[in-house]
Amino acid sequence: MTLFKDKYRIESIRVRGYDYSQPGAYFITIVTYNRQCLFGNIVDGEMRLNEYGELVKTEWQKTGIIRPNIDVDAFVVMPNHLHGILIITDNDEFGRDTLQRVSMITNTDTDMRKIEQFGKPTKNSIPTIVRLFKSTTTKKINQRCQTPMQPWWQHNYYEHIIRDTNDLSRIRNYIMDNPQNWNNDEYK
Repeated sequence: MTLFKDKYRIESIRVRGYDYSQPGAYFITIVTYNRQCLFGNIVDGEMRLNEYGELVKTEWQKTGIIRPNIDVDAFVVMPNHLHGILIITDNDEFGRDTLQRVSMITNTDTDMRKIEQFGKPTKNSIPTIVRLFKSTTTKKINQRCQTPMQPWWQHNYYEHIIRDTNDLSRIRNYIMDNPQNWNNDEYK
């Protein structure tokens, strides 16, 4: 699975006009600034997080805690990126039957008020969640390092709308196998 267009820029493949706050499953990859290995090391095919990697892991997990309609599925913090699956459920109060939602992803009747626009964030949309995650982790790491305004993440991120349970399974395996495949990563 090729995720990156070039070494330092993630290709934006967002579906124009798509409502990224609607129920469904989304595969996210967020890369560190200039692909620096900042979050730990791979040792014997296993990711060993440093204190910044642990902070990133904790903040990613909090995404599902502070947003009741978001399930944090499989994810891995790597030395220079994070892969994760976020699943948006129907509402903020009831049930998290995530697999049923995956095969129902369509964009037939989009409410334009829910489309993310520059300067107008949409509550619990994928772009808003990623922006807040990056902002929070950057602020906390900079506080620990005493490096105000230091960038920690690339400007953009990669996302893929997961279409069905086969796609979900394939991506989960990719995420879980990522540490073992680190030596084959051309961008490490």
